[in-house]
Amino acid sequence: MQVVNIHRRIIKQPKVEVVSLLKTLASQNDKVWPNKKWPPIQFKGGLKVGARGGHGIIRYKVEHCDFENLIGFKFYKPKGFNGIHKIEIEPIDAFSTEIKHSILMTTEGLATLKWIFVIRWLHDALIENAFDNIENNFSDVKAYTKWNLWVRLWRYILK
Repeated sequence: MQVVNIHRRIIKQPKVEVVSLLKTLASQNDKVWPNKKWPPIQFKGGLKVGARGGHGIIRYKVEHCDFENLIGFKFYKPKGFNGIHKIEIEPIDAFSTEIKHSILMTTEGLATLKWIFVIRWLHDALIENAFDNIENNFSDVKAYTKWNLWVRLWRYILK
């Protein structure tokens, strides 16, 4: 099955501020990943090209690590996830930046069912919570994307 899953958020900050925040991803001082609600994102040797890691059952290798523009990963688990996911950072203007997360992959066999019924829903909630964290670093009004019933059910089952 072909999967194209894209999330975008405009952050009302200059690109340099968003990039600075992204540089904390998968570090001890991570200000992006929603660690309080989701399995931590970790990489052997830190977030750099060639590092292997991931979060929960999702594993990938860092293929690009240019915090100014693109952080790219290639899946190697679960079996049947064939493709990439990436984070792109684009200035909108001097005061706003778009952050975009994309999954571009094909799935095979059981991985297709896992994606359709479980992982897609959890992934979407996780990415929106990460985008909330980015936005909340710059705002007094805190954003929190609520989980739908399906996400809450799977989180309960998988607890």
